[in-house]
Amino acid sequence: MVKTSLLTQIEEKREELMKVVMHNGMTSTVTIEHSQQLDHLLLQYQRHLHSNSAN
Repeated sequence: MVKTSLLTQIEEKREELMKVVMHNGMTSTVTIEHSQQLDHLLLQYQRHLHSNSAN
């Protein structure tokens, strides 16, 4: 359940980031904030995978 939810959030954030990049450019503050949010989701997903593989 957590894995599916995280994957959905990651895909949604990735799509949102692409729209923000197209509208604001790669170096805008808004783009960087969205990129950092995506990074956070990816890190959560990796931690989830790692914790499940350790069990």
